[in-house]
Amino acid sequence: MEFTEIDNTGITEIIADGIIINNVEDGTDLVGNIRYQGYDKVIIRKANITPDFFDLKTKLAGEILQKFSNYRVRVVILGDFSKVESKSLQDFIRESNRGKLVNFLSSKEEAVSRLSI
Repeated sequence: MEFTEIDNTGITEIIADGIIINNVEDGTDLVGNIRYQGYDKVIIRKANITPDFFDLKTKLAGEILQKFSNYRVRVVILGDFSKVESKSLQDFIRESNRGKLVNFLSSKEEAVSRLSI
């Protein structure tokens, strides 16, 4: 896993192969590491997060995103969410995207723009 700052914006992008968030502990460790590196805005790819995160019945998304909130780390989860079939996940994504703390977006440019506000 690698942290890469994007154009001196204070935004870090996580570059990793495979899943790096499998459970709440992984999420907590990641948030702590992000803050330790001096960042409070992060882009992470959907592919780096366990599919269980996106099954809201597991409550994993809520628990992990609460850690980001507690540490005041803004996060963009980057991926294609256009084919999400779960109504509750669609609603969760729509509500999250209305705020600034957690966003689900499809392009890095859109992510940088949103996190720069």
